[in-house]
Amino acid sequence: MLQTSVTICVPGTNTCQTIDNIQVDTGSHGLRVLASALDPSIALPLVAGSSPSAVVAECAVFGSGYTWGAVRSADIRLASQVAPSTSVQLIADTAAGNAAQDCSQSGLPMLTASGLRGNGILGVGPFTADCGAGCALSALPRWYYNCTSGNCVAGTLAVAQQVTNPVANFASDNNGVLIELPDVPDSGASSVTGTMTFGIGSQSNNLLGAATVLKSSSASGYVTTVFSGSQYGSSFIDSGSNGVFFPSTTLAKCGVWYCPSTPQTVAATIRSSSGAQSAVSFTVAQSTALFGTGNFAFDNLAGSASGYFDWGLPFFYGRRVFTALSGRATPAGPGPYYAF
Repeated sequence: MLQTSVTICVPGTNTCQTIDNIQVDTGSHGLRVLASALDPSIALPLVAGSSPSAVVAECAVFGSGYTWGAVRSADIRLASQVAPSTSVQLIADTAAGNAAQDCSQSGLPMLTASGLRGNGILGVGPFTADCGAGCALSALPRWYYNCTSGNCVAGTLAVAQQVTNPVANFASDNNGVLIELPDVPDSGASSVTGTMTFGIGSQSNNLLGAATVLKSSSASGYVTTVFSGSQYGSSFIDSGSNGVFFPSTTLAKCGVWYCPSTPQTVAATIRSSSGAQSAVSFTVAQSTALFGTGNFAFDNLAGSASGYFDWGLPFFYGRRVFTALSGRATPAGPGPYYAF
């Protein structure tokens, strides 16, 4: 997992706490932190519900499970930037009670440090809010709820109150992020250290340079991957996935992971709605051999998927990967897009 530290403050104050082991996820939007990781002195105000007695709660569904918790407001500090009064999800917040039934049926609960494998998730994907206009107009299942005395009912929530990508609320350098990680050996590495730079084309250290810009869907953020004669329109570049996940009828599998007897080179093309494209080749190694090394950072770990292509964390090693925010101006035009 790609992790960082985040400083959370009571809005408008210097009552703050820095929390480590927060996953950096370009596949989601907004900050989610375990309530158990916060000191009681960090009393974050609740976002207003449909009535004075209602608590706004959220169900956030991921590929590996779900988080549930109250929506609260915080000042989020990342390096020298501040996202003031930004909505966050406080996971397993007692104010929200138990997860709504339709949420608890959405996979494994990620409500503890062991279930979440960290203290939270920092979503820096291509959109400002995690749901957007859909949740502002309709009470959608497995999104936002109004909870009163333990009874939670799906409800609407204005976009400005939804859990928000903190980068979008920065005063500057707020049009996206650049993640840079070093290359790793074929056998992996025990750990790596990289950088996340805020903004695209706004400073000398976040210029696009010769990167290929691949516009993504303004509705979903998806791009298309062409692989083995098929097109996968639900493709995305996701630092929150621990492998590259894609369909294959030829690679041997060990559980969810691919485990060919010898490393295999895979070639694919990522294609933008604008017509731009980039050919990408990568190696798929034997997963069992990789796990046996005791290392954690792999650029050749891949697993199976059905109907989509998930360019996960292995894709980021040895690359400069940009994720541009929807509607924000950049030197390559407005997002959403990926570039590398």
